[in-house]
Amino acid sequence: MTFTVIGDRPEQLLVILIVEALFGYPAALHRIIPHPVVWIGTLITRMDRAWNKGGAQPKSAIAAGIAVVAVLIGLMIIIGMALQAVLTGSLGAALLILIATTGLAQRSLYDHVRKILVPLEQGDITGARRALAMIVGRDTADLDDREIASAATESLAESFCDGIVAPAFWFLLAGLPGLFVYKAINTADSLIGHKDDRYRYFGWAAARVDDVMNYIPARIAGLLICLAGMGGWRIMVRDAPKHLSPNAGWSEAAMAGVLKVQMGGGAAYDGEWIARAPLGDGARPGPAELKTGLAVYLRACLLLWALVGALIWAL
Repeated sequence: MTFTVIGDRPEQLLVILIVEALFGYPAALHRIIPHPVVWIGTLITRMDRAWNKGGAQPKSAIAAGIAVVAVLIGLMIIIGMALQAVLTGSLGAALLILIATTGLAQRSLYDHVRKILVPLEQGDITGARRALAMIVGRDTADLDDREIASAATESLAESFCDGIVAPAFWFLLAGLPGLFVYKAINTADSLIGHKDDRYRYFGWAAARVDDVMNYIPARIAGLLICLAGMGGWRIMVRDAPKHLSPNAGWSEAAMAGVLKVQMGGGAAYDGEWIARAPLGDGARPGPAELKTGLAVYLRACLLLWALVGALIWAL
């Protein structure tokens, strides 16, 4: 197989998916060189501190937030295009693939959810809460075992889109610049795309651009979960529009339908209760359903690989 820097993106993407699933971003490497998302987060935090005046007028806060998005998009395009220009030949193609693996999270998502599941199965609620707090924004201190399993299953389903399908989609469309832009916008949405007093206007642009970039990937992710779980279609179509996000509901409702459980509902974030519609029917998921959800997730990742492989064959 011969790689070029700009062309052959489906072939490159398949290798990227496989390599990232096998190795992820090793913890030993992270201690020496922090994950690129950490760098992006640091830049966003600095712009937040410098440009977000908190109580500023809506128009000026929105303008400042648009400036953050513009800086991120411009910087990521420049970095991505520069890397694609210099990474030539076989060695360059190999380096491009290794760099691109940092934009996906198949391995790390599986590992994080396993760290929640194992203590849950052992009855260690404190350990499960501690592990859950590493991947969700909601308050975890008072959650029981089913609430922990529900939150973990929701995060697994949503992150299948945000951490895997969407970055793969944007790499396929636009190479490293597309991948980098998506990761920067998604990180910005996580950090500032909230509806509290501080970020309601400042984070507006980040949230809206993230919505646009996730629109198609979210629906692909939902379809892959339903295919992997051999069901869930009716619940996905029925309940996805109920979610506060125009995109997150597709993969979450699909997973709820596959597992025949109810997820979603209200949750506390930084002490503030956020009302959310329930997704799915039945009881809340427990450790057994979370374990099944992980198996569905693995099959959905394999289906994504197969989809990319089919694209290679078709082209």
